[in-house]
Amino acid sequence: MDYQEGEIIICRVMGIVKTTVFVETFDGIKGSIVMSEIAPGRIRNIRDYVVPNKVIVCKVLQVKDNHLFLSLRRVKLSEQKEVLEDFKKEKSYEGIIKTISKNAEVLIKKISEKYSLREFLDNSKENPEILKEFFSEEESEKIEKILVSKKEKEKELKKEFSLNCISPNGIEIIKNVLGKYDGIKYLGNSMYVIIKKSHDPKKADQEIREILKTIEENAEKSKCNFILKK
Repeated sequence: MDYQEGEIIICRVMGIVKTTVFVETFDGIKGSIVMSEIAPGRIRNIRDYVVPNKVIVCKVLQVKDNHLFLSLRRVKLSEQKEVLEDFKKEKSYEGIIKTISKNAEVLIKKISEKYSLREFLDNSKENPEILKEFFSEEESEKIEKILVSKKEKEKELKKEFSLNCISPNGIEIIKNVLGKYDGIKYLGNSMYVIIKKSHDPKKADQEIREILKTIEENAEKSKCNFILKK
């Protein structure tokens, strides 16, 4: 086992016993999360945060006797998103290999011994020749065509809004109102912009709407003025 303290990893929830969540990594290493490491504050129902079979992103607190002691609450939102996106991409690439080869499981295992599957196929987009290390010429051409068909340019979505607070400690209040969301930039004169890049514009637009709704609600509670630019 080569997991290190402080490492951000992905696990699957295997079960919940009273106030402890038991998980397992995708390479078969078992771990656990105590309730105080699930989320900050009081937890009324642990199943509001985790349920069996859910894939979650955790931080390694300690490694002892081939067991991982983990935290869910210490994982930043940006870290969670990045790890889950990599996981989804890895699964997508596994699916591609399974569609073109009857020996998919064996090939995936061989590739994983030398590379990350995601890195290997990402690199093959720039250098298709590396596919031939593991695949026949015919299989390599099929993979190349699938990857090309899936390759789309990211689209950038943005929304501008104004936010101001006349309190003496207005700057600190505004920082709290904005929270720790990625992609928010200050434009000057109380104007801000939130930017998201995505291959799925509808999903990105929904995320922006939800973030702005939360900011507006926090602004109202903090007696700040929030106006969304049309």
